[in-house]
Amino acid sequence: MTLSKQELSNQNYFFEPDQALHNDIKEQVMQLFSSSNQAISIEEKIEQIINGFSEDFLTTVNSNSRVELNYLLGNFSDSKIPVEPVNFENYLQDLGNNVVAHSIHTSSPRFIGHMTSALPSFVRPMAKLMTAMNQNPVKIETAKALSFCEREALAMLHRLIYNFSDNFYAQHIQNNLSTLGILVSGGTVANITALWCARNASLGAKDEFLGIEKEGLAAALDFYGYKGAVIIGSELMHFSFDKAADLMGIGMQSLIRIPTDNKNRVNIKALRQTVKNCLAKNLLIISIVGVAGTTDSGGVDSLADIAEIAQAANVHFHVDAAWGGPLIFSEQHRHKLAGIEKADSVTIDGHKQLYLPMGIGMVFLRDPYIATAIEKQASYTMRKGSFDLGKRALEGSRAGMALFLHAGLNLLGLKGYEFLIDEGIRKTQYMADSISNMPEFELLAIPDTNLLLYRYIPEHLRERVIKNELTENDNQVINDFNEYLQKLQRQTGDTFISRTTKSTIKSGREIPVVALRAVIANPLTKEEDIDAVLKDQIQIAAKISILKDFS
Repeated sequence: MTLSKQELSNQNYFFEPDQALHNDIKEQVMQLFSSSNQAISIEEKIEQIINGFSEDFLTTVNSNSRVELNYLLGNFSDSKIPVEPVNFENYLQDLGNNVVAHSIHTSSPRFIGHMTSALPSFVRPMAKLMTAMNQNPVKIETAKALSFCEREALAMLHRLIYNFSDNFYAQHIQNNLSTLGILVSGGTVANITALWCARNASLGAKDEFLGIEKEGLAAALDFYGYKGAVIIGSELMHFSFDKAADLMGIGMQSLIRIPTDNKNRVNIKALRQTVKNCLAKNLLIISIVGVAGTTDSGGVDSLADIAEIAQAANVHFHVDAAWGGPLIFSEQHRHKLAGIEKADSVTIDGHKQLYLPMGIGMVFLRDPYIATAIEKQASYTMRKGSFDLGKRALEGSRAGMALFLHAGLNLLGLKGYEFLIDEGIRKTQYMADSISNMPEFELLAIPDTNLLLYRYIPEHLRERVIKNELTENDNQVINDFNEYLQKLQRQTGDTFISRTTKSTIKSGREIPVVALRAVIANPLTKEEDIDAVLKDQIQIAAKISILKDFS
C-alpha cells in the first residue's frame, strides 16, 4: 500500500454528530458541484494532474508493467468507504501509483494482441464535453439535441451498409416510427438486441394470441405449432450468442454451431443441410448468423451464400460484423463483405475499428419497423409516439457516446477510415510475410482481415513441421511451449500478443492447436514494432529452452 492508501484506511469510520464537522463536509461537497472560482481552481488542479498521467501513459512504449497480480490484489482489499471526503491530491496520487501505473498500455504500438487501440486526439476533449453535458440518450427529455445527432450518425453507417435511396433516408432518418439502428454498450448487447427483434417479429401477436412478449416463449411456440427454437451459425460465433440463447429461454443446446473450413469460414454445405433438417423437425429458426471477422482469427463467412440460404428458408439473417464491419469503408477490401447488404440486421462495434472509446456498439436494421417488435413504454418515460430512443432498446440509461461516433464519422470521414483499414491489413500482411520467412515460426492461416494466427516452433521440431510429420505428442509439446511463451511475454511486459486455441483434423481426429494471435489495428504500429514483437518472442523462447524441458 502507498502512504495515502494507509491514511485512508486509518480514518474514523463512525459518523460524528458535530455541527462544525457537518458544516465542513457540506462546504466540501457543495464545492464539488458548484461553479465558483474556488471550485474551478480545484478542477484545474485535478485536470493538470490527470493530464500528466495521460501524457505519461500515452507515450509509454511497453505494453504492461511487470507488477504481479497478487501485488495489485493487496492494494485493493479495503471494503470500507471513508466517512469524510478525502483530499483530492492524496487520492489522485494513490490512483496514479496503483491504477494508472499498472494499467495496460492499449495504445502502445507493441500491444498487438487485442481489439483495442490508440484513439484519435479529438476523443479526449470530446470525452470532457460529454461528461460535462451528461446526457442520457434514451429519453428526449434528457438528451434533446443529442437524440437527433445519434439518429443521424446511425443513418450514415446504415447507408454505408445498405445504400438505399435518398428518399428512403429522408423518410426514416428522423422519423420517430422508424429505427435504422440502435446504439448500445457493445457487440454483445447489439447481437442480443438483433436476435430479440428477430424472435419477437417471428412470434408476434396474431388473432387471439397476444404475442411472445406478453405470453412467453412456450405459449408462442405452441400457438405457432413449433416444436422448439434454434439459432444457427458458425462454430466460431462470438460467445455473446451463448448468452443470447440463454436469455431468450431456448438454452445453449439450441445454439447450433456449424463446422468451419480451413479458412475459418462456415461450411456452407453443412449450414444448408442443418437449416433443412431444422425445418423438417418443425423448429423455429430465430436467426441464421454470419460472422464478418471472427474474434479469434478475423475470418469472414461467405455472407452472400448465407443470405441466399436464409432468404430461401424465410429466416432472419444477422451478421455479426463487430470487428470486420468497417471494411465497408475500403474500396480495396469491401468485397470481402459481399452480401452484408442483404442482412436483416448487422452488428458493428465503434470501439474496435472505428477507433472510438470503449462502450460503443451498434445494431443496424434493414427493416426500419422491425424494432417495434421490442418496443416498451412507461408513463414516466419512453412514451408512445415520442422520440425517446430507449423505447426500442434494452438499456434504460446510457452515456452520450453518440458524440464520439458523430465526431469520428465527420473528422475522419470515408477516406480517413479507408486509410486506417487498408493500413491495418497491409501491415498484417507484412507480419504474415515476415513469419513465413522465419524458421522459428509457422503461419497457421492466411489472414482475411487484420488478425493473424501463428505459432513458435521449438528448434528440434522444425524439420518435422516442414515435412508435415508431427505426431500428436509433438503438437502437444508445441502447444505447451506457446502457452508458456505467451504468458511469459505478457508478464515481461515489453510487448504483447494474445493466444487462442484452434482445432485441426489429422488422421480423422480433431487436434487442438495453441495459436499466437496478433491484431494489427493500431495506426501507431510500424513495421519495426512488428519486428520487435517477433524478436522479443524469439529471445523469450531461447530463455525458455534453457530453463524448461519441452522435448
